[in-house]
Amino acid sequence: MKKIQFLFLLFVLGIATGYSQENDQPNQIGDNFSLEGALAIFKEAQSLEEFEKAINDEKSNVNNLDLNNDGEIDYITVLDITDKNTHVIVLSTFVDKNEKQDIATIGIEKTGNEEAQLQIEGDSDLYGENTIVEPFDVNEKVDKNHGPNGFELTATRVVVNVWFWPSVRFLYAPTYVAWVSPFHWGYYPRWWKPWKPFHHTVFFTRCASHRVYFHKTNLRRVTVARAVYAPKRKSTTLIVKNKRGTTVVRKNNRGNTKVVKVKRSGRR
Repeated sequence: MKKIQFLFLLFVLGIATGYSQENDQPNQIGDNFSLEGALAIFKEAQSLEEFEKAINDEKSNVNNLDLNNDGEIDYITVLDITDKNTHVIVLSTFVDKNEKQDIATIGIEKTGNEEAQLQIEGDSDLYGENTIVEPFDVNEKVDKNHGPNGFELTATRVVVNVWFWPSVRFLYAPTYVAWVSPFHWGYYPRWWKPWKPFHHTVFFTRCASHRVYFHKTNLRRVTVARAVYAPKRKSTTLIVKNKRGTTVVRKNNRGNTKVVKVKRSGRR
């Protein structure tokens, strides 16, 4: 009798675990790539080659994408599109030999002699429309004419001048040559070893530190970069959106087509 009860308990636990894993899905597929994390790494990178290597490192806790549903993390390539004082850093991945999908773009515009601003935007195929993240700082001001206490401390977010970031100075150096990743489908760096994707709640927790100094905004500051990038955007036919707004990934495997739906769970 106890053996039957034990087996029944294992059966129930198996169903519960399977159900929780099935429903542990991001609101958008793009939520499995941390835009905040990409900016945190970009801020510290000395070059775009170093940046590409870092975002493809499991320990960086930035990438959890498996767009072609092969059970392994996708390799992210980096490309720089330049136009005078504007740079568009395009982050992409190959879904198969002939299909490439852009994930996000970092738009950088020089606004003065030693001034520049940037924002990263998730591609609309993977994220919600106008998903924009930018660095922020806090300006604290003392109001001395406030009530009986005599003063009050107020804090407001301010736009960050990114000119002195090593990565930005690298892009605007006189000897800089626009970076194009040498890697593509079936040809990856020897040091890169893909890993299995984490459940979304695990990944979301692991990249929490990236969200401290970068936040989402509804205000588009880098407008020239968007115009420069628009005609060169890459979007695969293997990723479509149905009428419910759910992202559907179709994978060709030995001539067969597999449809994988990412359900909206209403969770972060």
